[in-house]
Amino acid sequence: MMKHLPNLITLANLFCGSIAVIYAVEENFEYAGLFVVLGIFFDFFDGLAARLLRVTGELGKQLDSLADMVTSGVVPGIIMFKLIQINLEANGNIFIFENPILDVALIGFFLTLAACLRLAKFNIDDRQSTSFIGLPTPAMSLFVVSLPLIQQYSDVAFAKELISNNYVLIAITWILSYLMNSEIALFSLKFKDYSIKNNFIKYLFLIISLLLIWIIPFLSIPIIIILYIIFSLIKK
Repeated sequence: MMKHLPNLITLANLFCGSIAVIYAVEENFEYAGLFVVLGIFFDFFDGLAARLLRVTGELGKQLDSLADMVTSGVVPGIIMFKLIQINLEANGNIFIFENPILDVALIGFFLTLAACLRLAKFNIDDRQSTSFIGLPTPAMSLFVVSLPLIQQYSDVAFAKELISNNYVLIAITWILSYLMNSEIALFSLKFKDYSIKNNFIKYLFLIISLLLIWIIPFLSIPIIIILYIIFSLIKK
């Protein structure tokens, strides 16, 4: 029974992602974000469980990517689609009911396509055992699901104005899509040892991240992901 535990945890990720899809379609972004975070939590621990139980295999690898495709691929695409659509409706420009093929909001699904490409590349890339090449899909997903929560709960007017601008949302879509499939080397939060000397950048990043989450809860998420990229470049 224990040898199936990692795959069951992976399926829990998929289950959370499926629920998040429903909430994202209904524009209930709080619960969509909650289930995405829960799914990413399971995504982190399925690999840990597999290593501890020494039951890593090809099935788990493929299952992990399929689950991530929903939680960290489909859900952020839907949320970006909805955000762009909401902005269009607020400005009196509604295309979805008249000509779905030309609906500007469909650009949001480029995140889904880019996530699918990244996950497929990850499965055949043997360079990413101890670090990442390109932005991981869970990081992209957290960035996107935080946007409507910033708009709803943040007191920073400038950030809310940016999210209300479709040019900004489309730019974010393109940048995240590029970063996921770029050749930028990013460190993993897996620890071979816990010495400060070998993990100084990781510890510094985690400390700053926790402080940001405490000070500016939702706005901290995109800032942390930007810092993650910057710290990875410094570490390299």
